[in-house]
Amino acid sequence: MKKWRPFATMPEQYIELKEVINKQLEVDQPVLTEEQMEQINFTLIEAFHTNKQVYLTYYKKGQCITEKGFIQFVDFLGNLFVFIDEVFELKNKMKLSELIDARFM
Repeated sequence: MKKWRPFATMPEQYIELKEVINKQLEVDQPVLTEEQMEQINFTLIEAFHTNKQVYLTYYKKGQCITEKGFIQFVDFLGNLFVFIDEVFELKNKMKLSELIDARFM
């Protein structure tokens, strides 16, 4: 795709080429085993109760994203959790099903 970058002189072409490149970088959401899900749950609970910072890896729009943050709320019945990211200190509400990995620093 690098060889096509010089031809992206018009904004419309650049937007379309960027979309093509992004679609090629998309990955399927990993399927977690029961043991991996239990480990993530234990990590979330411990991080919530001890207020430890964690690395969270989640799947969003074809990408696996990793962020550092603090767990503020976990609702296993409602399938969601809230974490505060380290960079902007914003609250992020996310589904537990999107979570791929949770590890302590």
